[in-house]
Amino acid sequence: MDTPIYDFLRCYAASGTLRAHMPGHKGNTPAAELGEMYQLDITEIKGADSLFEADGIIAESEKNTAMLYGSAASVFSAGGSTLCIQAMLAIMKQEHRRVIAVRNVHRAFLNGAALLGLEVQWIMPKYSGGILSGELQLADVEAALAASNTPACLYVTSPDYTGRLADTAALARLCHRYGARLLVDNAHGAHLAFFEKSLHPIALGADLCCDSAHKMLPALTGAAVLHTSRREYADKLKQAMSLFGSTSPSYLVMASLDLCNRYIAESIRDDIASAMPRLAELRSALSDRLVFADSEPFHITVRAAESGFCGAELAELLRDNGVECEYADRELVILLMSPFSSESDYVRLRAALESAVSGASPIESESFDFQPKLPKMALAIREAAFAMAEEIPVDEAEGRICASVKVPCPPAIPIAVSGEVIDRECMELFRAYGIKKVLVVKN
Repeated sequence: MDTPIYDFLRCYAASGTLRAHMPGHKGNTPAAELGEMYQLDITEIKGADSLFEADGIIAESEKNTAMLYGSAASVFSAGGSTLCIQAMLAIMKQEHRRVIAVRNVHRAFLNGAALLGLEVQWIMPKYSGGILSGELQLADVEAALAASNTPACLYVTSPDYTGRLADTAALARLCHRYGARLLVDNAHGAHLAFFEKSLHPIALGADLCCDSAHKMLPALTGAAVLHTSRREYADKLKQAMSLFGSTSPSYLVMASLDLCNRYIAESIRDDIASAMPRLAELRSALSDRLVFADSEPFHITVRAAESGFCGAELAELLRDNGVECEYADRELVILLMSPFSSESDYVRLRAALESAVSGASPIESESFDFQPKLPKMALAIREAAFAMAEEIPVDEAEGRICASVKVPCPPAIPIAVSGEVIDRECMELFRAYGIKKVLVVKN
């Protein structure tokens, strides 16, 4: 597959043109090992196209992406899935749709809701293994859609942070039965289109979805794609993204998306086929000592506490053996592989897990059965997010109104949302996840 962005950057770098334009490094580098990267870093010069007004090399590469994913349109983001999420929500606001969202959203959704002044109706999943993952009940979704007296949209995160997949096809059927749109945060699932049977939201009926290519594909951090299956949205994607995105997007990030297209076209299906038995063998070899969460294959999520170990200790032992995990807390250890992982990566990971399990101190097996409830809403999300705020210790937060959501990423799952009253249950969860201070609206 052709790579128009990358090819243009290479040709320009080789041309020796005097760069009387941005960026200020002029193609030169302050560190020799980064030389080629600086040479390829440009701005919107003649022939380089412009991301939000694309009709040249960027548009050509985006058409390649749409063909590979089978979408009506796919557009690039150099601002991660955050920019894509903001754009999806902006389109829904333009259509005056009620936003119904499953609670395990990334904070990018909450910030988008604050910026756009959206009111959100929450659906609580049944949580398991901590607040990072939960099972969505279709009956709860149908009840929310049926009760809406205005056009609606449903916002779902799938895969979630642990790799759990929602039943996207069933959700799409439900949404379309009620005239609603289905929006999917597929940040962790850019690879799902290329299994033997596609698990990608667009293939399963979603109307809009975002992929963080950098999470599961060989792309640079910040590389993402916004897809739609609806032809009428094709011309709206760029307009919505331009409300939030930088007018100076990274050409290095866009070139990495260009190169991902080539990787997808030439190699990814074979790489996935090769990885599947390795992933299955790894889980099988450790299944008598570790409990693994249900997830898409490349998320290896260990239910550490349920297995009789402390997840944080397992993570430290893995680190001692040269493996850095994606996330760990007392309950879970999340290890991310990708189709681009090598065979030797799996050999090293298995050896490190074997060593960590052998060296870890057993604890009494635990399972997470605490089901968080929705706190009381006292202010609109936007009003609370932009209110005068103060940071106070969690122990002093009972009864105060949450201001801007201040949570780490990961896990980025809201315990209390802007405008909600912090209660004892919220405080307990804050403590459990090591959050010692919260931002609250000033009295």
